Amino acid sequence: MRTTLMIVPGVVLGLLVGWQGEATGQVQPTKIALEYAPAAVDNPMKGLVPYAGQGREFPHSLEFDYVSLSEVMTGYESFDWEPLERRLDAIASRGNQAVFRVFLEYPGRLGVIPEFLIRDGLTVHRYVVADTDGKEVETPDYEDERLRRALRSFISALGERYDGDPRLGFLTAGLLGHWGEWHTYPRSELFASKAVQEEVLDAFEGAFSTTPVLLRYPAGDDHDRMASNAARGFGYHDDSFAWATLDTGRREDFWFFVPLLKAAGPKALEKWKTHPIGGEIRPEAWGKVFDEDPGDDRIQNFRTCVEVTHASWLLDSGMSRRNVPESRRRRADDAVRGMGYEFHVPTVEIGPDREGSRTVTVEIDNRGVAPFYVDWTPEFGLLGEDGAVITFPCDGSLIGLLPGDPPRQWTGTIATGSDEPSQWTLMLRIPNPLPNGNPIRFANATQDADRPGWLTLGTITP
Repeated sequence: MRTTLMIVPGVVLGLLVGWQGEATGQVQPTKIALEYAPAAVDNPMKGLVPYAGQGREFPHSLEFDYVSLSEVMTGYESFDWEPLERRLDAIASRGNQAVFRVFLEYPGRLGVIPEFLIRDGLTVHRYVVADTDGKEVETPDYEDERLRRALRSFISALGERYDGDPRLGFLTAGLLGHWGEWHTYPRSELFASKAVQEEVLDAFEGAFSTTPVLLRYPAGDDHDRMASNAARGFGYHDDSFAWATLDTGRREDFWFFVPLLKAAGPKALEKWKTHPIGGEIRPEAWGKVFDEDPGDDRIQNFRTCVEVTHASWLLDSGMSRRNVPESRRRRADDAVRGMGYEFHVPTVEIGPDREGSRTVTVEIDNRGVAPFYVDWTPEFGLLGEDGAVITFPCDGSLIGLLPGDPPRQWTGTIATGSDEPSQWTLMLRIPNPLPNGNPIRFANATQDADRPGWLTLGTITP
């Protein structure tokens, strides 16, 4: 039985079936051009990130949370994962993945260093941190071999348990420095030496091969304080985003994120192509950064910052508050869509029936500013008149599909069988490994047209 394809809303058909087939005895494939439409603001693994449980006002797919090392480590080789499990489960229950960090010191919080280390004689320095309204912090002696052993042991155990966990989207390395941000300003002499940093970096590289790990500061071989990381398998997070991001050309702004990338060398500048860039919008810019006039000359242009850094996600509390002005919300919607990836299907080609099977080829391009960094598996689906969906493997991957690259082709074979219903709807999706998490939504007008989470490609009728 020969089939043709009927036009569905948002789909333009290139009718290659018919005349040539009648002349040659062979039915040619049908090529369909699909219409572009902006993708969902809350596409997974990108966008604005509220603190855990905070964000109800702005669409999001990630939440940030953290625990102290003392909560989860009770001995050199013993761990209590319940505090971390509880936080990850809470985030996952809302259909979101976590951006997570474990810290060893936190201004205003004492007693976050594991007690067993203190009992064993670890030296701890207590002092007031500048610009925190007199808050005290406890900084351990990072050179102490007991602490170094504990850090190596913890990272190894963390990776063994959580690398690839679908609840965990991104991990920021943490552990060292105030808030786990790899500095002890103004007591910089108390920060971990390069040797200790290298041990931590080695441990993370050995423990995590699937879940992306991000570092606070880009560093090349000649950095005076930070261990070289430009050639290592980590992304970066800019925690003063849109405030200290762009290169101003002023010497005193050498610590801004883009100048640090440049100083770290070409491998750091190209990092975004293989490893994610995240961070946090500077608190002074929360909300304001999306206004037409932010009202503060120190706030840098958000779109420019995203385009230059190729940022995929950013912590933000400004858009999670109630009573956000509608004009700010509209501009934020548009700006946040421009973060990370945006995948679009420009065409699909559906082959003729071959004993109840058809070959399907779709083209995928990336209209965003960054690739997708983890390997989620796409699949084709046939939606029958009874509402049931039959799924079929799709030979394709998003990994490494950069903005501006030529479209990537995905293929698969669908089987309709000999007893066809009067109509099949052909669809495509990329499911989220988190069972209740959002799938990746394409930037197409027929996304979710016939079934939530699926992109409609065409309708097959006898």
